[in-house]
Amino acid sequence: MSSDGAYARYSAPGSNNPYGQSYSTAAPGGNAGYGGASPYGSGYGAGPAPTYGGASYSTPSYAPAAPANAAYGQQTDEDHSKRGKKSIALAALNKNVLIWAGFFSVSLFVYSMLSGGDFSFLMTYGAMSRMFGFGILNVKTFKSQRASGISAKSLQLYLVVFVCRLTSIIRHEGYLPYDKSGDWLYHFIEIMALIFTCAALWGTMVPFKATYEAESDKFGEMNVPKGYGAVYLAIPIMIVAICFHPNLNSDFLSDFAWTYAMYLESVAVIPQLYMFQKQANGVVELLTAHFVAALGFGRVMEFVFWIYSYHELSSSSGSNIPGYIAIISQFIQLVLMIDFFWYYVTAVKNNTPLVLPSHSSGNMV
Repeated sequence: MSSDGAYARYSAPGSNNPYGQSYSTAAPGGNAGYGGASPYGSGYGAGPAPTYGGASYSTPSYAPAAPANAAYGQQTDEDHSKRGKKSIALAALNKNVLIWAGFFSVSLFVYSMLSGGDFSFLMTYGAMSRMFGFGILNVKTFKSQRASGISAKSLQLYLVVFVCRLTSIIRHEGYLPYDKSGDWLYHFIEIMALIFTCAALWGTMVPFKATYEAESDKFGEMNVPKGYGAVYLAIPIMIVAICFHPNLNSDFLSDFAWTYAMYLESVAVIPQLYMFQKQANGVVELLTAHFVAALGFGRVMEFVFWIYSYHELSSSSGSNIPGYIAIISQFIQLVLMIDFFWYYVTAVKNNTPLVLPSHSSGNMV
């Protein structure tokens, strides 16, 4: 509607108003209204719309102007907030990528400079990945000064794994990689992994015990003292290792120790996965997830190696049963971790918390 017509909202001071009255601009809310004696109503925004000649017209209002400006400002703030969140997410994603990029860079250096390039380097590579995982776990524990989300039972089992393996490979050479990384590097990696495991277990149970989530680390706690649930994995695996072990060192204790370490490592991560399932919110801290992912990646490397080399794990009678058990045990561990790997990759890619949605249903995998 034109502002020059008979229903113009404003009249310039001193102009001839056809209605013989002037507008008032003092109405609350910034809306102009007619004077109190106006026959057309008390003012804009109050009561029914004024009429003239039997025809009605709608009353314009300035009210939307202020909210529009406010909405514009709010939208701008939201845009800034979104950009800020994206920047933080990108920085965190870059940090996660750098962690693994550093590991793979070191791996290439070790392969080029400290390995003969033999296929057996996959054993060393798997050991490097385990050591890398326990290194991340120590960074997480001692930097945050928290042991939340860490399974002491898994750490106990890995402690036994490294002690048994070192007992065998330090005394004999039957289970060492064939390339030159088996001369000293493999020993060094396993020793460092043992040290990292001891440090992580000490941090969990001594200085940061108040943050250790014992109520979630409940694997196997049936008819055993509290905290000893790992025996349900350690003892049956020990019996299997005694009955079925290779004979590459021609020494029962050495052969048994190495075999026990290999079999036990395949199930040592189960208490950790079980703890993830039992956590109240199902959220896994990303550094803890990196730790478990590194263990899994190391197992993939060893699984590939033993797929082609299992026939070397023969018993004193010439049976290949120990080799078959080695492959089956490692395959079972990888199957248990399929869901974890999927949600881990998704969380790292999107830089979101790693949430295992099956925790409420009672099934981890």
